[in-house]
Formats: sequence, structure tokens, C-alpha cells
Amino acid sequence: MRLKAKWFSCTFINIRAPTNEKTEQVKEEFYNLLEQNINQIANSDIKIILGDFNAKVGKEDIYKPTIGSESLHNETNNNGIKNYLIRIVQRL
Repeated sequence: MRLKAKWFSCTFINIRAPTNEKTEQVKEEFYNLLEQNINQIANSDIKIILGDFNAKVGKEDIYKPTIGSESLHNETNNNGIKNYLIRIVQRL
């Protein structure tokens, strides 16, 4: 959904990622499609991705600056930030 304001436009993308039990191929296809959709949005737009990434972000030190030590999970799962989300977010 794209919202046009007076000074900027904002595009919202609502997603539901495959669960951790899905094959790596299914997950890779999902993230490739998401990346293609993101690349089609104007660079001047603010991009907001909403939804369920089916990711568990753990208490590893690398995530403490972002989430602190308050995560419900001890370890990040394969759907977590370290495998997929970082490469998407870095391109936004």
C-alpha cells in the first residue's frame, strides 16, 4: 500500500514469511520475491515492512544494541536476522 503525503510517500509491505520448518528453497524464493518487490518501490519512498518473519531473535551479543537482553529466546533460529533479514534491511 502506498500513501502519498505532501512532502513524501510511504510504502507499506505486509508479509508472512515461511516457517522455520520449510525447505531452504522455499525460504530463498520468498526472500527473493520480497527483494524484487522492494526494488520496484521508488527510492524516494519510505519503506515499512510489516508482518511475521517467523524469526526468533536470541540473546546473542550481536543483537544486544538493538533488543537489549530482553529477548524471549536464547538463540536466533534459522529464520532469524543473521540469515536473511540483514541482507534485506541493508538494501532499504
